[in-house]
Amino acid sequence: MSGEKCVFEQAFSFSPLPAKSFSFQQDKDTLTLLMKWSMLGRLSAQTYSFDSNFHPYSCETFALHFFKDPEVIPSLRNMKARVWVPLENPVVSVSVELVPCTKISMELFDPIYSCGILRPSGHVVKCIHDIYPDYDELRQMLQEVDSEHYYAVEKMEREEFLFCLFKHLCLGGELCQYEDTIDPYISTTKKIYKELISVQKDAETKKISVVSTVLKVSAYDESGLCFPGTREEEQTFAYLIVDPVKRNVTLFYHIYGVGNFIL
Repeated sequence: MSGEKCVFEQAFSFSPLPAKSFSFQQDKDTLTLLMKWSMLGRLSAQTYSFDSNFHPYSCETFALHFFKDPEVIPSLRNMKARVWVPLENPVVSVSVELVPCTKISMELFDPIYSCGILRPSGHVVKCIHDIYPDYDELRQMLQEVDSEHYYAVEKMEREEFLFCLFKHLCLGGELCQYEDTIDPYISTTKKIYKELISVQKDAETKKISVVSTVLKVSAYDESGLCFPGTREEEQTFAYLIVDPVKRNVTLFYHIYGVGNFIL
């Protein structure tokens, strides 16, 4: 990858920050929802500090150094036979996608409330589906391009990390019990997003903006894909959320499957 050439231009070292915690990993109501959505114990967030200035153009080098760092490797886990295990082999390459992250409000979701996906009460409209017997207009809008509501949220907005997070929560895990109303998805998305993303206020304009850079990542060993999972799956995902001001990075990931496990 192009990142290999940059390895000699800038190096990053990382240190775990075990004291850094997130309320969505401890809040009783949130944990109850994650269990209902079959994501409890499979959704993880861990924060690390790093020692060099970060710039988006160095994202591949940054990610590769992260997954190869001796302070990070012991904290990485994968799942085999429903058991968390350390990565077996060293990471040799990474795939990195820069995810837009600019939103500081929930206005992005306003079109969902007025396009026919929801009833006035906030209940999600059910629909008939050839494959999924208990399907609804919300999941159809999230997953199927030919849905009449797919572009209720515009393409650029759908690419935002805020929307990606919402989609992940709505689709859930393998044994997800889906919500009848949209409120739990919206409130949980807001709670997690606010904790993961860093913002700052301009001293002159007083305008608040996001300073975090979000990278969707996959790591590969000599045998192929090894993190966050060993096979491609939409709901197996990993993001590196970089705060360049504090020089912190949070690894936020989920492994799709059955069972509740705690790291």
